[in-house]
Amino acid sequence: HCNDWQTGLAPAYLNFAQGAAPSIISIHNLAFQGNFAPSTVQKLHLPPSCFDINGIEFYGNMSFLKAGLFYADYITTVSPNYAREIQQETLGFGLQGLLTTRGAQLAGIINGIDTGEWNPATDKHLAKNFSAARMAGKAADKEALQSRMGLNLDPDIPLLGVVSRFTHQKGLDLLLEIAPRLTELPVQLAMLGSGEARMQKAAHDLSHRHPGKIGAIIGFDEGLSHQIEAGADMFIMPSRFEPCGLNQLYSQRYGTPPIVHATGGLVDSVVDCTETTLKDGTASGFVFGGMTAENLFDTIKRAVDLYRDQRKWKTLRKNCMSKDFSWERSAEAYREVYLKVLGR
Repeated sequence: HCNDWQTGLAPAYLNFAQGAAPSIISIHNLAFQGNFAPSTVQKLHLPPSCFDINGIEFYGNMSFLKAGLFYADYITTVSPNYAREIQQETLGFGLQGLLTTRGAQLAGIINGIDTGEWNPATDKHLAKNFSAARMAGKAADKEALQSRMGLNLDPDIPLLGVVSRFTHQKGLDLLLEIAPRLTELPVQLAMLGSGEARMQKAAHDLSHRHPGKIGAIIGFDEGLSHQIEAGADMFIMPSRFEPCGLNQLYSQRYGTPPIVHATGGLVDSVVDCTETTLKDGTASGFVFGGMTAENLFDTIKRAVDLYRDQRKWKTLRKNCMSKDFSWERSAEAYREVYLKVLGR
């Protein structure tokens, strides 16, 4: 079982070996392909004949990832929706034709999370632990997060959390664009992350211009990432594309409804909150289509409006915490793929 371009040659070597075991390759992000000059083929001792459109050739270069996708017996990726998206031009990154051809041997299996490490009832990073049955600790975690991020101590104001790379893919540019407008709403914003220098500077400047309302820490802090998931009331994840995503899974486990863009695994793991989904118990967050700053702002406002109705908000929070994103479910799906490849 191979993962991403770094192991993409393994299925090719196995294909040319006698009596080799079948192979599977998993795509975690199709954008990373491992493309190299054609001369690399000789150095790798692969048959010259494989440098072909029906092989490892990719727009004049050789591609480690394409080698895996062409020669593996089966392909998986990290969510059902992403499996559909990569067969289209927008997110196919030039490989959509091959993936469409191999559609019968392609499955999307959403990632699981470590439910031992990410457990609000036992998480050692938190000021106070809590669970779906005993939620009082979440208020203490909110106060601790407000203090840590330099925000005004206010138990009633909605606190928006962000843990992300500050990159175009993650959509943080849209959040930073609307941040000044957010300061006009009764909300606070806590951001943790690093990435593109201009976005880091924008986040830093916002926190200095709006003390008590916006807090930003540039860098990575494992403990603080847990504290944001626990202490925030909502988690913002406006990714332009997201093969699976994990933070939206952590958020739900910690009773923090995520606000996400309708892409990739975010579609598979977050159910938009409407009157219908709230009543039937499936609502678990807020989903917006159309990657614009205005759509993100409107969806945040929609979440903030619902937050004012604490009866409905508690129902939404309970829905989130009842979701099962453990590896047990995902492992069973992988087991089915293994049995299929083995012909059992």
